Amino acid sequence: MSLDPIEVELEKGLPSNVIGTKRKWVPEEDAALVACIVNLYNVGTYNIDTKFKVGYLNELKIMLEQVLPHSMLKAKPNLESRIKTLKRDWAIVYDMLSGKDNSDFGWDEHRQMVVTKDVSHKVAGQFRHHSFSYYDQLTSIYAKDRAIEKYAQTATDIIKEINVEDIATANNLKEGNNYHECENDVSLDEMDV
Repeated sequence: MSLDPIEVELEKGLPSNVIGTKRKWVPEEDAALVACIVNLYNVGTYNIDTKFKVGYLNELKIMLEQVLPHSMLKAKPNLESRIKTLKRDWAIVYDMLSGKDNSDFGWDEHRQMVVTKDVSHKVAGQFRHHSFSYYDQLTSIYAKDRAIEKYAQTATDIIKEINVEDIATANNLKEGNNYHECENDVSLDEMDV
């Protein structure tokens, strides 16, 4: 069976890690991408809290072209998709290690992987025997202000906290009025002016 000449021409220009429209990322590309993300974050021009400003993908593409000149990566969909995948995987590991019920999980610094006896987290299986070597770098970027179950507050918790503060403030005001032994109901007519 012969291939269409257009398909043959298209396949000649593609790197070996591109299959159809899908792209298989190799470890060197992942390492370069994470290093460029960390550099971009450290420079600070595209930072907004734990996210990046519009246009950061194009800047990452330029940075990666300098490191990996023949990778032919596009800002969309290649970089955007891979960053989304890395961030999702990081969030799973971060929540397992820092979440409410994290007693079953540990982190092996040497092997850069999750350590657990049983797979008790529904998505932990993919990280049980595979290294996630970018965890520390991604944590330095994305962990800031991340509400995890252990420390997250619901609306009810916040309202209770406000009510407790209001009661404490009201009590302080009452004590403040009586502090100088003043009568609470004093009018100007009763005062010596």
